[in-house]
Amino acid sequence: MTALILNSAQRRDLRAQAHHLEPVVMIGGDGLTAGVTKEADAALNAHGLIKVRAMLEDRAAREAAFVQLCDALDCAPVQHIGKLFVLWRPMPEKERAAREDAKPAPRLVKVVKASKNKHQRPQVKKLRVMGNERVTAGGIVKRAKPRMTGKKG
Repeated sequence: MTALILNSAQRRDLRAQAHHLEPVVMIGGDGLTAGVTKEADAALNAHGLIKVRAMLEDRAAREAAFVQLCDALDCAPVQHIGKLFVLWRPMPEKERAAREDAKPAPRLVKVVKASKNKHQRPQVKKLRVMGNERVTAGGIVKRAKPRMTGKKG
């Protein structure tokens, strides 16, 4: 049928995820047209898991449209109940352009201080450290000093 084949556990998980979804593409009385295929492709690229409603009365025509849509879009058939189809295709990776002038993001550092009483739990604090800061051995955040440069170096 298609290149993507799901096992029963994957299909069950996808059916559960698709349960609350509304149909985003509708196949009208004209059947599976190029416009419907294009919209379904765009929806799969955006969401990965979609529901399609087919307004076709003939059951054989609906099944044929389901198979044609899966073959045309190279997606996996998840479920076909009555006039509803559930289709899945892995979402493509979005490329992010790296900015050259970007500064490093703040990072979270977990500082654990032992309690004075041995029967109590140690104190755990999460600190947000910016790019120009450092955490000392005592758990204090200090600003990093600029590197000293002399005339020779």
